[in-house]
Amino acid sequence: MKVLFVFYVPSGGVETLNRQRAAALKKKNIQCDFLYFENKRDTINHHDGNVFIAKKDDEIQKILLAGNYQAVIVISDFYSLSKYRAWGYKGPLVLEIQGLGSKEGARNFFVMASHSIQKYADGLLTPCTPHIDRLIEEFFPNKKKFSFNNCFDSEKFSYRQIKKAKGPIIGWVGRLEENKNWTEFIEIGNKLVKAKKDLLLFMFEDPSLSTPQERVRFQQKVIDYRLSDQLVTLQNIPNHQMADYYSIIGDSGGFLCSTSKVEGAPYSILEAMSCRCPILTTDSDGVRSSVIHNYTGKYYAIGNIQDAIKEGTELMNDLPLREQIRENGVKHLKENFSLEKYAENFEKMLKDLGVG
Repeated sequence: MKVLFVFYVPSGGVETLNRQRAAALKKKNIQCDFLYFENKRDTINHHDGNVFIAKKDDEIQKILLAGNYQAVIVISDFYSLSKYRAWGYKGPLVLEIQGLGSKEGARNFFVMASHSIQKYADGLLTPCTPHIDRLIEEFFPNKKKFSFNNCFDSEKFSYRQIKKAKGPIIGWVGRLEENKNWTEFIEIGNKLVKAKKDLLLFMFEDPSLSTPQERVRFQQKVIDYRLSDQLVTLQNIPNHQMADYYSIIGDSGGFLCSTSKVEGAPYSILEAMSCRCPILTTDSDGVRSSVIHNYTGKYYAIGNIQDAIKEGTELMNDLPLREQIRENGVKHLKENFSLEKYAENFEKMLKDLGVG
C-alpha cells in the first residue's frame, strides 16, 4: 500500500512527523512518499520514503497519478483538494491539520476552507488538539474525523551522555514570528540571566521562516538587553544533532522553554522529553497531551514573566521534582506516542476510508 503526504516545505514539526510516521507505517507495509512544494534549505533530513520537490501543477499531477497511491494526506493546503480531483485522483483525500496559529486564525482558516473540505475531502485528521477538534465538529459535523497523537521514535531519538555544560542552559525552539512568541522568551531569559550569572540561552531557529523585519527586531532586543554574551543563536541544526543539544540542556540543570501562544502538537516538546530535558511551557493547547504540570513538565501563565521565573527557578532548583519530571516525561512519551500505536490508529483510519 502507498500513501502520499503533501506539505509546503520540508521544515519544522511536519517534516519531523513525516519522517517519524514513515518508519511507523513501514511496519504495517505502508510505503510513504512525500511531496513538498519548495525547499528553502541546503539539506533535507532523511525520510524513509521518496521525497519530491515540485511546485508546478503539471509536475505535481504527474507525481500524483504515477504513484498509484491508495490515499493522499494533504497537510493544511485545502486549495489542492479540488485540483487533485480534477486531475483524476479517485482515492481518499484527507486534510490533516497540525497547527493553524492563533485560535482566531484557525477559525478563519475553516471559514475559507469550508467549501473545499465539504466537497472534496473524505476526512479530517488532527493530533488531539482541543481547539481544532472543536472547530472541526462545529464546521463539519457530518465529515469523518480522526484524532490521535503523533508518533515519536524514542529509541532512535533519545538521551545521550555528553560532557556537562559549565552552567544551566535554557533552550528555545521556533521561528521568529508572533505565534512562537519569541519576545517573551527574551524577557524570561533576561530575568534568569540576571539571577544566574553562568546561565546561557540557546535559541534554535530556521532563518528562512522569518521576515527581515522580525530579524531586525530580534537583533535590537538582544542589544537592548545586553544579551550578546549569554545568547547563542543556532540555525538549521540537523534534526539528529538536536538529541545532543536537548541532552546537554537537560544535564546542565536547565530546561526547554516553549512560549507559544497556540500550538498543534509541537515536536520539540516530545524530542526534549525523550532526551530527559525538562520543559516549561505556556498552555498552548496542543501541548496538553504531552505536558502534565509537575508530572511531565511545568506550565506558566502566558504573558506573566514572574510566573515563568517562579516555575523555571523551581524546575532548576528543586532537584527531586526535576528528576521526577525527567523520568515521568520519558515514560509518558513511550506509553502514549509510540510508533506502534500511531501505525494502528492510521491503519484503522484507512480501513474506515475504505482502504486496505
